[in-house]
Amino acid sequence: MKKQTKAILIIAVIVIAAVAYFYPRMDTRKSNDTGVASVGAGPGTPSNLQVKVVKLQRETLRNQLSITGTIMPNESVDLRTEITGLVTKISFKEGQYVSKGTPLLYLNDDELQAQFQRLQFTQKLFETQENRQKQLLAREAISQEEYDIVLNEYNTTLSDLKLVEAQLSKTVIRAPFNGILGLRQVSEGSVIGTNDVIANFVNIDPIKIEFSIPERYANQVTVGTPIYFSNESSPEEMIGKVYAFEPQIDAATRTLKLRAESPNKDRKYLPGMFVRIRFVLGETEDALMVPSESVVPELQGYKVFVVGADNKAVERTVEIGTRTDTQVQITSGLEVGDLVLTTGVLQARTGTPVEFTQIN
Repeated sequence: MKKQTKAILIIAVIVIAAVAYFYPRMDTRKSNDTGVASVGAGPGTPSNLQVKVVKLQRETLRNQLSITGTIMPNESVDLRTEITGLVTKISFKEGQYVSKGTPLLYLNDDELQAQFQRLQFTQKLFETQENRQKQLLAREAISQEEYDIVLNEYNTTLSDLKLVEAQLSKTVIRAPFNGILGLRQVSEGSVIGTNDVIANFVNIDPIKIEFSIPERYANQVTVGTPIYFSNESSPEEMIGKVYAFEPQIDAATRTLKLRAESPNKDRKYLPGMFVRIRFVLGETEDALMVPSESVVPELQGYKVFVVGADNKAVERTVEIGTRTDTQVQITSGLEVGDLVLTTGVLQARTGTPVEFTQIN
């Protein structure tokens, strides 16, 4: 029993000694930690906001749209005959370039030629009779009625002759304009009618580009406005000019349809091709532009944040002008050289200390 009491006393002494040794050290460490915390950032001391900024400078504002369009031929037609007939000769090659008026295909005209010759003989007969009757009428040897009958027969023959001439002209199919012939659909010896396509015929120099723009830009469109276009087969941009547009908005799509024209001497662009278009609505010199993410909308307008002289954020109320895909024009509220925040605009407040990195 005495041994147990002695052991308990020894353990108690050891515990009291340990507490006496470690407690002052723990209290000192706690004091040190508290002191460090108070020096670093006490209540109400803001930390610096890391942001990126752009330095404002004047630049040329190109108000443009990125849209798509389709290549169209300058002229296009399916060659057909006006009458039914036997094909006796084809005088063109597929893919050939021909000038306006060039004969392309001939139909059998034997019957029409026979009618034409008969009418020529009849014309000469009535012409002789008309001259003789005119002389007799001048001497009052015949009545006016007798002369009028011969004159009418002569004029009727002339009309019949012109009718056959018109029919003969339809037996020769000619190029309606300068252009390129497509693939031939008929052969010599075949009988064709008015519904049969001989070949497709197009003019692709110049070409036309058809596209549409949203209705809100309709008032900015004028004849002569430039466009720049390209496609996968020819990435180099070509230039064209608007030559016409619809006088009304498409109610289904709320867009305005336009057509532009561009030279195509190398025939790089073919009808039906898909193209990417930069449609230039206008240019403004010496514009102040900021990234779209810098502008914060408010109930009364818009605001941006700039870096002040003491590296603190400053709120500026601004008025905006034209918007592009990535930028907004500032018409008032900023000056050249201002450092405008592009990041951290939602966390920034007037007086917030900032550390900034300038970007181009």
